[in-house]
Order: sequence, then C-alpha cells, then structure tokens
Amino acid sequence: MPISSAHIEKAIYELLDARAPGKTICPSEVARNLAPDDWRPLMPQVRAVAVALSGKEALDILQKGHVIAHDSEIRGPIRLGLRELAGGAKRKHAK
Repeated sequence: MPISSAHIEKAIYELLDARAPGKTICPSEVARNLAPDDWRPLMPQVRAVAVALSGKEALDILQKGHVIAHDSEIRGPIRLGLRELAGGAKRKHAK
C-alpha cells in the first residue's frame, strides 16, 4: 500500500515530538516506523518530504551537526530536527 506524503510528515513530527527538545531523528526511523518489514524503498520519499518541510522552514536538515540548505545536493547521512526560532523556541507544526 502506498504511503502518502502527509502520512510521512505526520510520522516525522510524531517522532520529533517524542524526543527531548533539541534532539533529532534519522529519516530511516521514519521509514521503519511506517513500513517495518520493507522500509528501505520508502527512504527516497521520506527524504523528499523532509526537504519539502525544510523548504517551508518547518524542519532543519542536519549533516555532521550542521544545518544544510534544503536546495543543496544532499548526499550521505542526514538528521532531521525541528527548526528553532529566535530565542530558542521551536516552530509549531500542525498536528
């Protein structure tokens, strides 16, 4: 059964909400949460949703601990985290 981008977005936020403030998740955690037995084929779609959310300034994509631009060539391992606003507050997202 295909998994929608909205379902992936919801899973990203649920996993991030379950983490301590300032902590990140790996995209593979999202894929494994949604398709435990066959998660690898879902990885490109999870990464694409993360890039889209980063472009909307709702999410940070990190590589080696540094935020990277959503429109850069993203290769290798990444982490996902909620975007911080001025003053250290986390950006709110729709639940």
